[in-house]
Amino acid sequence: MDVKTAFLNGDLEEEIYMEQLEGFSAQGHEGKVCKLVKSLYGLKQAPKQWHQKFDQVMLNNGFKINECDKCVYVKNTTRGYVILCLYVDDMLIVGSDDKMIKSTKDMLKARFDMKDMGLADVILGVKINKTQNGLVLSQSHYIDKILEKFNARNMSVSQTPVDTTQHLSKNRGEGVAQLEYSRVIGCLMYLMTCTRPDLAYAVSRQSRYTSNLSSEHWKSMIRLLRYLRYPRNYGLHYG
Repeated sequence: MDVKTAFLNGDLEEEIYMEQLEGFSAQGHEGKVCKLVKSLYGLKQAPKQWHQKFDQVMLNNGFKINECDKCVYVKNTTRGYVILCLYVDDMLIVGSDDKMIKSTKDMLKARFDMKDMGLADVILGVKINKTQNGLVLSQSHYIDKILEKFNARNMSVSQTPVDTTQHLSKNRGEGVAQLEYSRVIGCLMYLMTCTRPDLAYAVSRQSRYTSNLSSEHWKSMIRLLRYLRYPRNYGLHYG
């Protein structure tokens, strides 16, 4: 499910005033300002107020907040359980009982303006594939975006992420394309933490040299991008 205009749901604790919008000022009251009664996009406290409001709603409806991840809510009853994962305004609902899932969705629709996205297919760039043996989480489409973004779609394929004969060391000379290198690292880190733990060592190794890299570091990075083309459909399998 998706919450429409999530940040507008937050309640303000402070008195905040806003200038009238250009072209929408009230005739004869041009010098006046608007007092906000609800949170608005652009306010520093908007995300906090939205999350606080959502917390209250979930707790009032029998959910408990997971201590390890404050954006995961769990409700256990004799009938079964339901788990809700929230990421800003996107949510994933999992449960052992269809009626509990439906009642959770109905409760959310009654409190917020919601969009029901149906069965989970893609969430936060992660594909959910249902097979006879369980669920597979993968990011093949995200890999395609990375390869296209950094012009690596037509490179040859490598079957391993690291060349063990290549020993990287600190660059003493002038850095090479540092910003581009950092962008690649950022993309690979998201991939690594979501569905591709096999990249962990290689990404960690490459990350050590982001402050000042040489052509040798780029050569090693190209090797890693070539490796992405080999097991594009690798992912996490849950039986």
